[in-house]
Amino acid sequence: MSHASADAPFQPLDIAVLTVSDTRSLDNDQSGDTLQQRLIGAGHQLSERVLVKDNVYAIRAVVSRWIASAQVPVILVTGGTGFSSRDSTPEALMPLFDKTVEGYGELFRHLSLASIGTSTIQSRAVAGLANRTLICAMPGAPRACALAWDEIIGPQLDIRHRPCNFVDQLITVPDAACSTRTLSGVA
Repeated sequence: MSHASADAPFQPLDIAVLTVSDTRSLDNDQSGDTLQQRLIGAGHQLSERVLVKDNVYAIRAVVSRWIASAQVPVILVTGGTGFSSRDSTPEALMPLFDKTVEGYGELFRHLSLASIGTSTIQSRAVAGLANRTLICAMPGAPRACALAWDEIIGPQLDIRHRPCNFVDQLITVPDAACSTRTLSGVA
């Protein structure tokens, strides 16, 4: 958990956006547009934006490339989280996770209850950490993307968010000598 002080300076992150869809293109991808607008509006940078068909291996190929890059600490995935025969985003992502962020899906469904009622049980929103990269998958509706960003992801990507956030988990900081300990007077 990050316990930086609330007055720590904001740290912009490079965030990649992946849209999973068999029907959209980048020209009419409102969900990807929603995420891009929100992350830039929050002060982060869009590192890359890609759209792939709903195919486990196509999804894994893009996400694996980003996970392997030290330049992409956050990946947002929209689409493919339902129960149709073509929805395969959770199946593509979960084997890549080093750790699963169970609370993300639970909280997303809880927050969705107010607007879509019991249909929220059909959302398979998932998140996890892989190689110091946070990966959050959400439904492909723009309203669902807005909810996920505004209520969960955005705050967790702000180092000033209290009591904790994910920023320190994602940024590799060089080891610094402890100022209270010295070895033979040398820090």
